Amino acid sequence: MREAVDAETVSATRQLAADAQRVIVKAGTNSLTDEESNLDDEKLDKLVDDIEDLLSRGKEVLLVSSGAVGAGIGRVDHPTGTVEESQALSTVGQSHLMRRYTESFERYGRTVAQILITEHDLENPERFTNFRNTVETLLDWGVVPIINENDAVATEELQIGDNDMISSSIAIGVDVDLLVTLTDVGGVYTGNPKENPDAERIPVVGENYDEVEELVSESSTGGFGGIQTKVSGARDVSEHGIPAIIARSTEPDVLENVARAESVGTIFVPINGEVDD
Repeated sequence: MREAVDAETVSATRQLAADAQRVIVKAGTNSLTDEESNLDDEKLDKLVDDIEDLLSRGKEVLLVSSGAVGAGIGRVDHPTGTVEESQALSTVGQSHLMRRYTESFERYGRTVAQILITEHDLENPERFTNFRNTVETLLDWGVVPIINENDAVATEELQIGDNDMISSSIAIGVDVDLLVTLTDVGGVYTGNPKENPDAERIPVVGENYDEVEELVSESSTGGFGGIQTKVSGARDVSEHGIPAIIARSTEPDVLENVARAESVGTIFVPINGEVDD
């Protein structure tokens, strides 16, 4: 694979990410649940610990959290054979998910708020303005917004795992300085690392985006919130001058390391905007 960008630009981009004052952190279902689809307290608490690393630095954090359907499966002994069943499971799991977030953030004296949205809310100017005003008010109050797709009414999102695209749309629309997508793999790879032990991590994506996209398309196995939508979302925000990072949720101090301008996961260099020192 050809060199994405020069070392100086990479360093400047990592510093831009480290200096971000408003950050969106997106956490996928596998970053929050165990193999039996129960909410994993250790995983959730680690995510909150990592977010606290940013909050304690005076940064604003919006959390886009998947996991409602998965958490619902762990609470109700019922399959997800139909969209309607998945929607119902999401309503069970969402309340449990928020209860656990509330408890975990309270360890740091933090207050959280729940916002459920669909892509249509972000596309409608009036509804998006209302959403943005709510977010701005919550951040002014020092409250952590926890955003999830409204699975109970959004069948399209349920089918394609749209939280990745929702997080990128929010990042662009509410003037976020950095998007960090946490997943169960360590970034973007030359192949599927779960199936190909020879797959190598791609540390930087810039002018090599088309090549990366082709590799991801060939190696992706689909499924909810697959790496394809994460890469596409990261590309979207980078086109608006916002750096984006895809990283492993289980990596120790993952967000703290981002705030230290260290090499974490795969970073997407902004195509527009300044990355110079």
